[in-house]
Amino acid sequence: MSEDELDDIRKEKLEELKKKQQDQEELQKQKEKQEAQKKKMLKQVLTPKARERLSNLRVARPQFVESIEKQLILIAQKGQVNGKIDDDQLKTILKKAQGSGNEFNIKRR
Repeated sequence: MSEDELDDIRKEKLEELKKKQQDQEELQKQKEKQEAQKKKMLKQVLTPKARERLSNLRVARPQFVESIEKQLILIAQKGQVNGKIDDDQLKTILKKAQGSGNEFNIKRR
């Protein structure tokens, strides 16, 4: 290969890397924007104590909290929330969402 061909290949690779980095940065910005919108919506829907409970629960069960947050946002968007959801109401929602998935029986023979 000649030096010109190598330079062309290098330029192409460099352009590909730049494009890939720009795409990743754009994706990161979109995620941050969505996260900010989600936090804003939850702040409107939940009392401070309820938000604190969710953030504490997120440490132990992040996927569960993510699904609960999505449900809360949907409920709020549909207008099914009267005022803010307090800690006791959130506890009830969390218990219903957990359901009987964590319960099991041990039978002795």
